Amino acid sequence: MPRITHVIWDLDGTLLDTEPSYLLAGTTIAERYGRVLTPEVRGRMMGRPNAVASRIFVEELGIPLTPEEFGAARDELLMAMFRECPPMPGARALSQLLYDHDIPQAIATSSTRRSLANKIVAHADWIATFGAVVTSEDVVHGKPAPDIFLHAASLIGAPPETTLVFEDAPLGVQAALAAGMHVVAVPEHVYREDVGSAHLVLESLESFDPAPWGLPAFPKAL
Repeated sequence: MPRITHVIWDLDGTLLDTEPSYLLAGTTIAERYGRVLTPEVRGRMMGRPNAVASRIFVEELGIPLTPEEFGAARDELLMAMFRECPPMPGARALSQLLYDHDIPQAIATSSTRRSLANKIVAHADWIATFGAVVTSEDVVHGKPAPDIFLHAASLIGAPPETTLVFEDAPLGVQAALAAGMHVVAVPEHVYREDVGSAHLVLESLESFDPAPWGLPAFPKAL
């Protein structure tokens, strides 16, 4: 294992449990037109900027909407849901441990700034512990291109070779690897076989052991 000096986090499905909201909104709109949002289509959407994900949705499912119309309809459903999204299991405890030991951290999310604002409204104190937050609107090429991770790394002074990325989506794993970083994947079960290129695949962040990566360990229980 390399000695990790910096950490970059994906947001949706990694730090915050937003993926059920995306699934519900997408399923709701698909059903309006007699379509089914399959895991395959959803997998191609996950981790991509909203404009790209919207185009995949309408084209793959044959929905009679423009990508912009779908995006607006989905946003209308999502914005209220986002405000209720809790942290993923183990995410807050692990990021707090790293913060307490002065490990620089950043967030690299395919969210727009508007959706990000809704997602973090109940978590402002937590998000403030990250040294930088980069959205899809801050780079030209979204995931699976490496741009968003490289930009986040530049903001916290992170050398790619000693940076660890936490991701849940296959496209996010591809992006982090393309950036020359190490990756821990915490995927939904249905996508587990699609993240095999990650350096480590976990069921939950609760089972992550920081010590082999040269990161501070959790205090031992008395």
